[in-house]
Amino acid sequence: MLRSKVVTMLAVASIAALGFVGQAFAQQGGGGGGRGGPRMTAEERRAAMETRMKEALGVNDDEWKALQPKVEKVQTLAREARGGMMGGGMAGRGGRGGPGGPGGAPAEAPAPANDVEKTAVALRTVLDNKESKPEDIKPVLAAYRAARDKAKTELAQAQKDLQSVLTVRQEAALVNMGLLD
Repeated sequence: MLRSKVVTMLAVASIAALGFVGQAFAQQGGGGGGRGGPRMTAEERRAAMETRMKEALGVNDDEWKALQPKVEKVQTLAREARGGMMGGGMAGRGGRGGPGGPGGAPAEAPAPANDVEKTAVALRTVLDNKESKPEDIKPVLAAYRAARDKAKTELAQAQKDLQSVLTVRQEAALVNMGLLD
């Protein structure tokens, strides 16, 4: 039963994510900025996402002002609970595409902003050292898990707080978007 709920939630979240990605590509002219049309700035993407969320929730600007801080808190804590660094924490490690695209200079990794990201960086550092012994890795892994568990607890509370001010329709919309469980 629990497994089927988890599979269903992952499927819904994946479908919602694909919808957002597809819509973003459509708005960019099908592909990646440059050739198909102008690339959206981070601010334009944020505004477009905010507009879609307001429409899905059926709220006006004043109602959104009350909901927005709670929604943003849930979004932030959800990122932290998933493990911190975006893209698996590969920024700044010489992976695919920096500013020059594939093979270009690696992007500068942003400074860790929270405990999960800080402990994720520490874990990655100890793992990158091929000389690290299990006794070196264990406490760093434990600190990472503790930070992530704390973020999950804070996320659950923030979701409960957000849920308390929503209508059933709004709650269902945010569940469908993967923001609430």
